[in-house]
Formats: sequence, C-alpha cells, structure tokens
Amino acid sequence: MARKKNEAPGLMSSAGLMRYFEADETAIKLDPRMVVGACVASGVGILVLNMAFGLWP
Repeated sequence: MARKKNEAPGLMSSAGLMRYFEADETAIKLDPRMVVGACVASGVGILVLNMAFGLWP
C-alpha cells in the first residue's frame, strides 16, 4: 500500500503550479526604493561615462 503523506495537499491549480506560499519562500525580496535607486545610479553612471568619452552632445 502507498504511504499517506502527513501534509495536507492544500489547494492546487489544475495546471499543477506551485502554491503561493511555496513560491513566496523562494522569491527574491527587494525593497522598491532599492530598485529605483539602482536605476537612477545606473542612469547617472551612463551619463557620466558619455560625458567622459565625449559622446555627450
């Protein structure tokens, strides 16, 4: 006979996707301010490099 699992299966989708709380444990968590700061910093860096190499109009 097959063994019974100790865990309750929970609600599963018909496509067999992971449950929300399982996906949430493995997700990368970033603060939105960190993302905006990284975008601004990379934009400023690109502008500075353009000016340094004479590509700025």
